[in-house]
Amino acid sequence: MDLIFLGPPGAGKGTQAKAIIDKFGIPQISTGDIIRAAIRDGSELGKEFKSYTDKGALVPDELVVRMVQDRLAKDDCKPGFLLDGFPRTLAQAEALDELLKGMGRGLDHVLLLDVADEVLVDRITGRRSDPETGRVYHIKFNPPPADVADRCIQRSDDTEEVLKKRLDEYHAKTAPLIPYYEKAGLLRNIDGTGTPEEIRERIFKVFA
Repeated sequence: MDLIFLGPPGAGKGTQAKAIIDKFGIPQISTGDIIRAAIRDGSELGKEFKSYTDKGALVPDELVVRMVQDRLAKDDCKPGFLLDGFPRTLAQAEALDELLKGMGRGLDHVLLLDVADEVLVDRITGRRSDPETGRVYHIKFNPPPADVADRCIQRSDDTEEVLKKRLDEYHAKTAPLIPYYEKAGLLRNIDGTGTPEEIRERIFKVFA
């Protein structure tokens, strides 16, 4: 099962990805995680990545695609994969199509978790984490118990200002992938509102 997970920041992709990879026994491939690991390991590709990240520049598509190609060639990807965070642009989507074609495989589904911006703002800005346990709460949906509430904090990137910048970038660069995959007959639009269990049930209906 070769899958892509699309959706705006805060849509719940991380939560749902775990259920999908557990169900199919496939790896979740996050390009951000791979880039950080390559830099940490000091590999040749990692050194190239570092030359860009040190300057605060975006890693060029050519390098990212090469990295994805290396990752998809590993044995654990033979039964399939779940790409999260890639592709981010139309150019990357087209490069991925060519890459998969060259490997003799193709995408089965592109899962889009659809959540309105105002819902995302409510979700993200209400998050609070306990620095002692790492547990995450929500002031409206899952308030912290009274004995830990005073020590819970809001992460610096969970503010409305930061989220709006991330949403603007998503709408400008990643949202154009939606009609691209819709035209290819691969897009599966999933309502991302409700409980995690309800959302998971909607996702699994795609595979039924």
